[in-house]
Amino acid sequence: MSETNETGIYIFSAIQTDKDEEFGAVEVEGTKAETFLIRYKDAAMVAAEVPMKIYHPNRQNLLMHQNAVAAIMDKNDTVIPISFGNVFKSKEDVKVLLENLYPQFEKLFPAIKGKIEVGLKVIGKKEWLEKKVNENPELEKVSASVKGKSEAAGYYERIQLGGMAQKMFTSLQKEVKTDVFSPLEEAAEAAKANEPTGETMLLNASFLINREDEAKFDEKVNEAHENWKDKADFHYSGPWPAYNFVNIRLKVEEK
Repeated sequence: MSETNETGIYIFSAIQTDKDEEFGAVEVEGTKAETFLIRYKDAAMVAAEVPMKIYHPNRQNLLMHQNAVAAIMDKNDTVIPISFGNVFKSKEDVKVLLENLYPQFEKLFPAIKGKIEVGLKVIGKKEWLEKKVNENPELEKVSASVKGKSEAAGYYERIQLGGMAQKMFTSLQKEVKTDVFSPLEEAAEAAKANEPTGETMLLNASFLINREDEAKFDEKVNEAHENWKDKADFHYSGPWPAYNFVNIRLKVEEK
């Protein structure tokens, strides 16, 4: 397939602004491009002109997008995140998109002004999880009955063992939700418990907090970690724009 010289408009985020803000340059797959604003009323899209193509979400590209959004967040306190890889044909298309989305943005701007998102994943430590299994007499009994049997002979015991282990793990997730998630939810403007993504993940949560409360919220996460450090690892990330609390559809309506 031959190379095309066609360019497109890559969008990073929407912001609320009434002045000409500058967010510097980005490097998209070896092409350096200055960012610029496409405006409508008090809203603007932060964009860059890039080669028109599909951009794959590899590590380098995702990092480029995250860094660009982080630079925008450093200078503006009302940032609506746009997901990775959205390229439009022209500035006019982005302007039409912005006009279509503006009624949503009008409601979103006051809701997210001065707010950031942070993420917390709680991963159960292998030794602690094994200990919990060994402490459960029913699990231990079924586990012992499976040992030494052939795959076929131990089939139903294995199903039973899997079901019991899942039940135990679900109860641990509930414990973490009560002990870790609930107090943090109270301290946040909004909170979401997302679907866990790994076998040993006990919590996968996102929190929307005020920027000025970040240090206080960090303290609460540290307190929770202190109580759980022997049982689980905490992966705390951010600040991000409100990815988990904003739901917009990017579509240029046909005129």
